[in-house]
Amino acid sequence: MAEAHSAVAFSFSITHEGWDVNFDREVLHLVWASGIRSWKKRLARFKNNVRNGVFPAPLQSLWAMMGIVLALRYANNNFVKYTDTILQYLPGTNYVWQIISCFILSLIFWLIVIYIVRYTLKLLLIYKGWMYESRGGGKKVSLQTKLWGLGVKLLSLKSKPLLYSYQGSLPKLPLPPVNETMKRYLKSVRPLMNDAEYESMVKLANEFENGIAVKLQRYLWLKSWWSSNYVSDWWEEYVYLRSRTPLIVNSNFYGIDAIMLHSTHIQAARAAMIIWQCLQYRRLIERQELEPIRIQGLVPLCSWQYERIFNTTRVPGAVSDKIIHYSDSRHIVVYHAGRYFKVIIYCQNRILHPCEIEVQIQSILDNPEKPYIGEERVGALTAADRTHWANTRTQFFFKGVNRQSLDAIEKSAFVVALDNVPYEYSSEDSKKLDEFGRILMTGKGYDRWFDKSFTLCIGSNGRVGFNAEHSWADAAVMSHLWEFIIFDEAAKSGYQTNGHTKGVPEFDPPKPIRLQWNLEPVLESIDKSYQVALTLVNDIDLRILEFSDYGKGFMKTAKVSPDAFIQMALQLAYYRDAGKFSLTYEASMTRLYREGRTETVRPCTLESSAWVKSMLDPNVDLNKRICLLREACSTHQRGYQDAMCGKGIDRHLFCLYVISKYLEVESPFLNKVLSEPWRLSTSQTPHGQTTQFDLRKYPNCISAGGGFGPVANDGYGVSYIIAGENLIFFHISSKKSSLHTDSSRFAVRIKEALSDMKSLHKDWEKNMKKSSS
Repeated sequence: MAEAHSAVAFSFSITHEGWDVNFDREVLHLVWASGIRSWKKRLARFKNNVRNGVFPAPLQSLWAMMGIVLALRYANNNFVKYTDTILQYLPGTNYVWQIISCFILSLIFWLIVIYIVRYTLKLLLIYKGWMYESRGGGKKVSLQTKLWGLGVKLLSLKSKPLLYSYQGSLPKLPLPPVNETMKRYLKSVRPLMNDAEYESMVKLANEFENGIAVKLQRYLWLKSWWSSNYVSDWWEEYVYLRSRTPLIVNSNFYGIDAIMLHSTHIQAARAAMIIWQCLQYRRLIERQELEPIRIQGLVPLCSWQYERIFNTTRVPGAVSDKIIHYSDSRHIVVYHAGRYFKVIIYCQNRILHPCEIEVQIQSILDNPEKPYIGEERVGALTAADRTHWANTRTQFFFKGVNRQSLDAIEKSAFVVALDNVPYEYSSEDSKKLDEFGRILMTGKGYDRWFDKSFTLCIGSNGRVGFNAEHSWADAAVMSHLWEFIIFDEAAKSGYQTNGHTKGVPEFDPPKPIRLQWNLEPVLESIDKSYQVALTLVNDIDLRILEFSDYGKGFMKTAKVSPDAFIQMALQLAYYRDAGKFSLTYEASMTRLYREGRTETVRPCTLESSAWVKSMLDPNVDLNKRICLLREACSTHQRGYQDAMCGKGIDRHLFCLYVISKYLEVESPFLNKVLSEPWRLSTSQTPHGQTTQFDLRKYPNCISAGGGFGPVANDGYGVSYIIAGENLIFFHISSKKSSLHTDSSRFAVRIKEALSDMKSLHKDWEKNMKKSSS
């Protein structure tokens, strides 16, 4: 309780001699400085909101408009009537009031022009024809797209955009017609069904389309007009927040360090540097100085998800969880050896320097204290069943030291876990990278705070990674942060030759504060959650494949999309592994639209299945296989483009299903569609999102990507990152309890498929050369 006593800044007492006032000048100064900092942030936020509100016009253009109006006022007698009309409503008619009337008129004209420009930009951003046009050497861009591109450049590139500048100009996600969605759906499931099953599904689809779908679509149309995005809020609530399953394995995902680099082996130094870089990134977001991502430097993506990277937590509820975002946080929470520490990272009106944070982290590592009873495994509550955690929280964490410590964790900028084991990588021993990924995905089941937006994980040898909660944002947002950290660390080289951070502390940084707990009454609940988490930890089968035979370079020579190429390899690998095709999920983004998140691409198509079968049929010649592969890749690429442009299948059907539940209407078709298992769930980890990222200059700055757990109990989760011209990482997860899956076996299948595809192209090229000669 010493901290509480020292925090009393002001007190007074009344005695028979009068009243006495006591105050602590230092603490009052801290309170004053905190208030000043808060008001500065509010003013900066207000200024940025004004700039965003008038974007793409700069604020200086208002004064230019003012000059034009003044010139017209005193040079053109016909223009006087406009200012005189305003002058009638002002208190006077002297020279000062004439100037004020000119200012009001210029403001009106300025706002009208801005509104026209913003609406024109919004109309231009609705156009998506550019995405469907082939790009590359020798390919011509249509005149329509050239004119569109010129228009977007003229309207948006005159002023430097802030992070949220484009939000008001982004179009809404379009609602596709039901008949188009039904056609796409039926085509997507054809390779998965025999004739009888397909005919039954067609019948259900027709009954749905001509029946209840008309009413459901009408309600959804109203929602699409009323809300900024007809999918995102329901997707967040019903897919994530209302799910009662444990977050570990089922929801949270992880990311791995740049494994080709090892900046320092000192755990405290690396932790300090990564923490400091995260705080610099947070400052860029708060000031909106982070440049918004623009495809081809032209088309902006929605930046809405960035505001919840930091100071955010997921709070459990009996029926539904909720996401709470705090406007500011001056501390982080560090977990080490079963103990939790509150670490102040803002002091004397600035963020602490890396060398000062290193002192704090080292003091935690050197602290010999033992965990309080139950403290070591209290994090298991966040890993297991959500309803159990909600009930436990309500019963045991609503007051006292448990409430205070829980507040400290949930209101922190993020959580840091200092592990006592090394994170290892060796190109000659794949098991080390497998274990690296497994530690980040699950830890011990209790040493990550799975509710926080992300937990930064630091190995004892200085390697790092993260475990991120999924409901607040998608993986691309976290990968942007991670890419920034990796590049910034390599570019600035903030370590001394001895491995410690550069610089000398300017003052003694605030000492870490040990969080207090009273967990004896909670031990049974903690152990129950831990057993659930431990079962999931022991059941996960993770294999990380480092494929270095070729990468993006060879795929380009094959004249197909690299993503489509890999998806075809996965289809071939899965068919060889399972002996059948399965419903396949690939995540694409819809951030071309306001508040867009993801849409599903279905890589298992009629074209991909025809190509896979041709690869297993010795009677099919090379030319036929190449033609089928290119057709399959083209179909996949078109499906990916459709998904990005709001023409997907699954989010539309999902929203129709939600409305049917609200209306208490049963739909056999929707029930069947929404219950189909995704036995192969895939996702590509993007890179190159920062404008500073240059792999040619820093070739070792590529992360090994990250991964997630399998969606189906008898399926695979596959995340991949095309790490360069000659390197691809695959993160393959499955469950050991399944008799049908084996991650190591599937990794072999993927490698075989990629090798076969390269051989196919090489053999075809040889035949083409022979025939031409």
